[in-house]
Amino acid sequence: MPHLLESSEVAATLPIRLAIRAIGAIALSALIASILPAIAPARADVPVAAGPALNLKNFDRTAEACDDFWRYATGGWQKSHTIPAGFPEWGAFGEVYDRNIAILRGILESAAADTAAPQNSDRQKIGAFYAACNDRKAIDANGLTSLQPELDRIAAIATTDDLVTEIGRLDRIGVDAGLNFGSETDTRDSALTIGGVGFGGLGMPDRDYYLTKANAANRAAYARYLTTQLTNLGENAADAAAHAAAIIALETTLAKATPPNADLRDPLATYHPTAVVKLPVIAPHIPWPAFFAGFGQTTLTSVDVNLPKFTSVLDTQIATVPLDTWKAYLRAHLVTSFADALPTSFDDASFAFYSTTLSGIKQQLPRWKRCVNATDSQLGTPLGKLYVATAFPPAAKLRAKALVDNLQATLHDDFSTLPWMSPATRAQAKVKLAAYMKKIGYPDTWPDFSAIHIEGSESYLNDVLATHDFATKRDLARIGKPTNRALWGMTPPTVNAYYNPSNNEIVFPAGILQPPFFKANADDAIIYGAIGAVIGHEMTHGFDDQGRQYDAKGNLRDWWTKSDATAFSKRAQCIVDQYNGYQIQKGIHENGRLIEGEAIADLGGTTIAFRAFEKTAQYKAHKKIDGYTPEQRFFLSYAQAWRELITPEYARQAVLTDPHPNNHFRLIGTVGNMPEFQKAFACAANAPMIRKDRCQIW
Repeated sequence: MPHLLESSEVAATLPIRLAIRAIGAIALSALIASILPAIAPARADVPVAAGPALNLKNFDRTAEACDDFWRYATGGWQKSHTIPAGFPEWGAFGEVYDRNIAILRGILESAAADTAAPQNSDRQKIGAFYAACNDRKAIDANGLTSLQPELDRIAAIATTDDLVTEIGRLDRIGVDAGLNFGSETDTRDSALTIGGVGFGGLGMPDRDYYLTKANAANRAAYARYLTTQLTNLGENAADAAAHAAAIIALETTLAKATPPNADLRDPLATYHPTAVVKLPVIAPHIPWPAFFAGFGQTTLTSVDVNLPKFTSVLDTQIATVPLDTWKAYLRAHLVTSFADALPTSFDDASFAFYSTTLSGIKQQLPRWKRCVNATDSQLGTPLGKLYVATAFPPAAKLRAKALVDNLQATLHDDFSTLPWMSPATRAQAKVKLAAYMKKIGYPDTWPDFSAIHIEGSESYLNDVLATHDFATKRDLARIGKPTNRALWGMTPPTVNAYYNPSNNEIVFPAGILQPPFFKANADDAIIYGAIGAVIGHEMTHGFDDQGRQYDAKGNLRDWWTKSDATAFSKRAQCIVDQYNGYQIQKGIHENGRLIEGEAIADLGGTTIAFRAFEKTAQYKAHKKIDGYTPEQRFFLSYAQAWRELITPEYARQAVLTDPHPNNHFRLIGTVGNMPEFQKAFACAANAPMIRKDRCQIW
């Protein structure tokens, strides 16, 4: 049950396939770096006014579209822009984020100033949380007072049973110490929510940071970071350095037991239902009944052990690593998780390592932006209600639904014509597509947040801990119950989207249904090339190398004929081979297996979006705007969506941890496979942008 995003709001639904890396990094960069560093639409033919949706200054017309479409379509923008302070990357999604965060700031500052807001109302909660987050003087004055009870519990550990009890307690407040527990949808029976034993425990973003020569400098920097934080907790320099070395040795053992991210893409790799009475066979030193009791689970008979081998290795470490090392490890992970809510010395150390060293960020985000991110992460439902009322009227939701429905119909038609898909598989694919649950903008029924109380007075950390406690209780209450398919895995203001295979759902928060992606006065080419490709991306995820393994009900079940599965795998391998050939930096290539599903969805979603666009009056009229044909405007709009600047450090990190390709290759890798692009720009067959061995699935 690996957490894809460590957030009270976001962790509501698992597994979630994050669709857009750009905003996944931007929206969470401040939050992850400072708090949790461990880690298309086709639309109905509704007349719209053509507007200046393409900024011609973003182009570089000294390049040729058929030679280097990335430079041609985004080169001007790259020359005139820099990455804003506080971010590891920047592009179109960041610009939407910036627009949204300004709206959220207005809402939050108004709420924080509203002394008449009723106690326990949404306005009181978000206003108090935001105000407490912004009060750096109070945070510094509080020191370690609010954290001291947890530090005392760690200090009191005297046995391995005590250690496991504390690991479980830390998990419940949002601290990853290797042994995680929570709810998850049963992979084989999606109607049921079960308990899952997860894995983790690494302080750096990926196993490779511990295991490769290329990351030796990062390991040395991590040792310095741990030493600093332990010194901040009161250890002398020598003891802190010794503990840092011991912590890295422990985490290296856990890293060796953690499979590469590409291997974890196999749904069966993390699905191992196990009777509770059999758990001592996997991990004999963990007092399982007491561990589960700490989560209020005293009647469990079976759980999903995501990675039995990892759990066994962790068990051995619990039994053999000195308790003194474990205590230092727990203290370090505790302050890492809550650095943003601790005195400035902890926050600065966290930023220096996680943001500067690992991501290339030279300057902290302004505190108010970090606090907007934190409020959205922890109280996204109460905040989302007010955001939607401001930025996403009912008419916008209706229009977005029409776009999604139109693209869904286009994909249905595509299934009917695929030459490599047999009638039996085609029929099942259409059933699955028709069963898609479509969530647009915000929940139809808002979750109840009345049980959470935010004081916002003396301790911001206490408010953060209250949100974690609320989220954990809500999560644990789902175990053993029918799956609540109405839950959302992202907050309404999030600039992102996802497909959830267990729910067989596509989800588009209001945050991404904003200009320039979703713009009322843009022509159809712009709409289909931008938000259309995003919606198509999520829609085709249900039929990528992972999504296709789930049926219409969200159950992991093989519904493909053998010959069709073979035909699909051959086409998917074409994508893997293509992206393996792309070099991010000298000697660093994309991992085709890791990004396979996202690259398939990019190609499939853009292809379907273009076919939907072909049905529009604008396409059929074939009139130029700003000197470009409708087809060219479609692809230029798509390119503008993926324009990006990225730090070298973050690009290297993303290759290891991100299942999405680098935006440069998302663009050229997708359009280079599309005959529609070649025709739109009249490219010769031997033009650099045109792939000789095209990949095609949909």
